[in-house]
Order: sequence, then C-alpha cells, then structure tokens
Amino acid sequence: MSAAWDDGTAGHRFRVVPAVYLLLRREGQVLLQLRSGTGFMDGYWAAGAAGHVEEGESVLEAAVREAREELGVTVAPADLEALTVMHRGLPGGPALEQRVDFFFAASRWQGDPVLQERDKAADLRWFPFVHLPEPVVPHELVVLRALHDGAVPRVTVRGFDGPGRAAGGVGSRP
Repeated sequence: MSAAWDDGTAGHRFRVVPAVYLLLRREGQVLLQLRSGTGFMDGYWAAGAAGHVEEGESVLEAAVREAREELGVTVAPADLEALTVMHRGLPGGPALEQRVDFFFAASRWQGDPVLQERDKAADLRWFPFVHLPEPVVPHELVVLRALHDGAVPRVTVRGFDGPGRAAGGVGSRP
C-alpha cells in the first residue's frame, strides 16, 4: 500500500466510514437543509438529516437518531425505506474519504421538522423534486435524481475508475 493511500487513520486494514442519509418526502417534495459551518460542502443543499453511524449503532438506529437530532421528528424504523447503498471513495485519498453511505427515505414521521442544529445548517426547506435548489451535494444529487426518476439502483458507486469499476449505479429496483 502506498504512503499516499494510508494516512495512518485506517490502521492495518482498509476501512470505510459508514454514514446515513434520510430524505423526508411528501407530495412530490423532499426536505433539504443548507449546510453551514461544518467545513464540508458548506453552502450546498443536502439531505434533511444525515450523519455518521456511531459505534455499536445499526444504520437504522442511526437514521432514526439523526432525524430526531437534526429535525426534531420521530421516525419509526419500520417507516424507513432503503433506497441505495453508495460506495464512494477518493482513491489515493485519506481514510476519512472512503465511505459507505446508506440512503433512506420516509414519508411517515411524528412531529414537524424544524432545524435543530443551527451551527451546522442555515436553512431547512421543502423542494419539489422537479425544482431542486442549486447547488446540491453532488453524491446526494445522484440519489435525488434517481429517486425522482423512479430508478434508484440498489448499489451506487462513485469516485472509482478503471477496468470493471462503475462510475454510476448498478443493480435495479424491483
């Protein structure tokens, strides 16, 4: 393994950082937040709730927790619709940029979504899928467009190139 690949944070094996994204939907609209003050994609619109999976936590528990922490709503695990798993990476980049993202949608929840973390987001709004704001975090935009088109692949791959490596999604939804 090259020194450029291993920045010391991955230990002796390749590791990926798991994260969850929750897209709340209603009547052809999706709830997005405007990132601010995070140091990552500030000024871009993003999923209403998203974050890293914590140690000892399932991706379902993480999605439910992020909805509560970021939006103040309660989503039952049974109401989470699995959309896609995105494997994305920055070949040659630091371990922190090697990701597995679990995208979920929900159209049922309890409470009214309200921006809870004003130190991480400047705005929270509903947008029609046909008129998404600009800019949207690029890897999230891929999923939002696929969701609008009704063709979200089971697995999406971003940031890899070379023989046998897909730049987009693979698989199909039933």
